[in-house]
Amino acid sequence: MSTTSMSRGKIIFYEDRNFQGRSYECSSDCSDMSSYLSRCHSCRVESGCWMLYNRNNYMGNQYFMRRGEYPDYMQHFGMSDCIKSCRMIAMHRGNYKMRIYERENFGGQMHEMMDDCDNIMDHYRMSKCQSCNVMEGHWLMYEQPHFRGRMMYMRPGEYSNFSMGMGMGAMGGMSGMRFMSMRRIMDSWY
Repeated sequence: MSTTSMSRGKIIFYEDRNFQGRSYECSSDCSDMSSYLSRCHSCRVESGCWMLYNRNNYMGNQYFMRRGEYPDYMQHFGMSDCIKSCRMIAMHRGNYKMRIYERENFGGQMHEMMDDCDNIMDHYRMSKCQSCNVMEGHWLMYEQPHFRGRMMYMRPGEYSNFSMGMGMGAMGGMSGMRFMSMRRIMDSWY
């Protein structure tokens, strides 16, 4: 496994749409942006890949951003809240490997994945994924088939329950969250 810490990541947040208002430049994780900006409605990702969160301390809904301009990402992604924290995703060069389980606590059917899967029902005959073990690489998991709906960033580790460990428990209504599609975060996205 090879994960490279990418200190060259850079994202610039703006208080208003279309890159207007005060700005805050970030090149590492930030658990609380409220001391820099009162609100955040647009951003530019100059390098790296980032997860944005609508609550402090990397909690709440998650939004994946890669290099590009987002003049009104609230409308683009259907967000209803402002961004409160962000985390830079380290670049991974190497293999991708994850075991997905149908039920919480690594129960039910298990399948090992090394590639993207746009629909676990079609590919594995699983009705849902409620726990996983990410062995290599960084992944995005989506609650709906074809990489749609709310997402969750997964880095190497064991996830016996998706409402634990990633700040999901504080979201309310996210307990027992299940995922239907998974995508690798590729180094070409940086």
